[in-house]
Amino acid sequence: MTGHNASIFALAEGRDDQHFLSGAGDGWVAEWDFNNPETGRLTAKVDAQIFSLLFLKKQNKLVIGNMNGGVHWVNLDDASLTKNIAHHQKGVYEIREIHESVFTLGGDGKVTRWQPDEARSLETFHLSHQALRCMDFCEQRNELAIGCSDNSIYFLDADTLELKHTLPNAHANSVFSVRYGPGANYLLSGGRDAHLNGWDLEHGFRKFLSEPAHWYTINDIAIHPGGRYFATASRDKTLKIWDAGNFSLLKVLEAARDGGHMNSVNKLLWSKHENTLLSCSDDRTIILWAVESWDR
Repeated sequence: MTGHNASIFALAEGRDDQHFLSGAGDGWVAEWDFNNPETGRLTAKVDAQIFSLLFLKKQNKLVIGNMNGGVHWVNLDDASLTKNIAHHQKGVYEIREIHESVFTLGGDGKVTRWQPDEARSLETFHLSHQALRCMDFCEQRNELAIGCSDNSIYFLDADTLELKHTLPNAHANSVFSVRYGPGANYLLSGGRDAHLNGWDLEHGFRKFLSEPAHWYTINDIAIHPGGRYFATASRDKTLKIWDAGNFSLLKVLEAARDGGHMNSVNKLLWSKHENTLLSCSDDRTIILWAVESWDR
């Protein structure tokens, strides 16, 4: 799927299971239809590289994070209500909707909770002096896990933002992705050190997995909705598919053999549309992968 004129950094669920969204360094947000995947539709445009993206179905709004720390609230029903807020001092690397709030992570080391109806910041917690790169939410634990460029992973109460636990030196370099495993008993993390690490949340946050999973930075980890697989994306241009039960490698997806990406793979998204995995890259393309072949 082509159309962007720069590296694609963000993927997000769309207005229904037939659609998804992408955001890129060209400042464009495109909407894609699985029934007509060759043609994307320009939905919004900002004047900076897009690093993160969220669609709020209830409000019919886009929340866009840019490289300069700006948070754009794009009202798709009434453009006059759109707000562009210079909030984080550096890039906005993650945006998540959790319960009735929206959370953003900034390169300024701050996590902010927003009231989405009014696009108003409610509270900001200064977590680190370095960039906050990634976040995941665990419903069972009512907890946020946040990976940081100071090599640490922080665990916060999702309601109070109270710091519950810190894993210092979780990676040898910046932590770029964190994902809670099925059942919420472990956390996976990936970093600039190219390692995939696993943390036992029920036994003192013990590290039970340390796998040199890629040649270069692990940019993203995505857990299959059914919990059977997870995928990793890397600057080494590959995606890898893993068994979520025993953490064994099932398949490597690369350019020469599989028609994969020619440059860094930046983001992953599991779609509810026929169990499809989406990946986007510095090569300005989005690729759709079917799950059926991964057991062979």
